[in-house]
Amino acid sequence: MKLSPSARRRLTAPLVYVAALLLLLEDWLWDLGAALMAYLARWPPLRRLEAWLQGLRPGAALAVFVLPAMMLFPVKLLALFAMAHGHALMGLAVIVTAKVAGAAAVARLYALTRPTLLTIAWFARLLHWFLALKQRWIARLRASAPWREVQALAAAVRHWRRRLPRKRWWPTRVLRRYAARWRARRHDFSDDHEQ
Repeated sequence: MKLSPSARRRLTAPLVYVAALLLLLEDWLWDLGAALMAYLARWPPLRRLEAWLQGLRPGAALAVFVLPAMMLFPVKLLALFAMAHGHALMGLAVIVTAKVAGAAAVARLYALTRPTLLTIAWFARLLHWFLALKQRWIARLRASAPWREVQALAAAVRHWRRRLPRKRWWPTRVLRRYAARWRARRHDFSDDHEQ
């Protein structure tokens, strides 16, 4: 039985929306991971490692770029195994952690090896095709009525939050207090060693 193009579009539209949402989540994780890894890269040994990675040849750069995904695949399988054997929360936590760590590692490796990877013709073509497909899917998602409704709701929440009295969010206060204590202890420790 052959489906008409309009019926096929109606059947595949939810899948496109799910894929677009996953791509947006992946983008968010990618940006978060890239920022975190850029911060960690200030550590001198990591800076030297990154300089070495930037000097790799195309084949080696491709292997290094693919390595985190390959290394995390068995971890995700073990997490699924744990979930199947009654450890759902542990398995889900492992999958989320692996996803965040994998996105962070791949984002940084991509930033470091991108110029070298783009010298591989098939990789450049595949990347161009994927980015164009991703943009089309995300554009379809953003043009949908549910997306516009969610955006309107988010704007209303932001407007509501702006009208609230300005108080610091309690985790921010706790983290700032902890950071101040840590700096004071570090300063006291360095004073003790100077004497």
